[in-house]
Amino acid sequence: MPKRILQGVVVSTLQNKTVTVRVERRVKHPAYSKVIRRSKKYAAHDEQNECKVGDNVSIRECKPISKRKTWEILPNNA
Repeated sequence: MPKRILQGVVVSTLQNKTVTVRVERRVKHPAYSKVIRRSKKYAAHDEQNECKVGDNVSIRECKPISKRKTWEILPNNA
């Protein structure tokens, strides 16, 4: 099965080798039929600590690195 790739914005770099990435998606409200934005935050592995807050990055699924961290920054974005 292929690994999922998501695109988002870095919102936090406080941890060592870890960044928090906010991924937004657009969904249609079931009752009102209005398109609304939903977002979710993922902890992603950043080996070189190269990402800064506000960077647009792509993240890819990987094997679990810690309890919450199962995503990694793709190298061409870092």
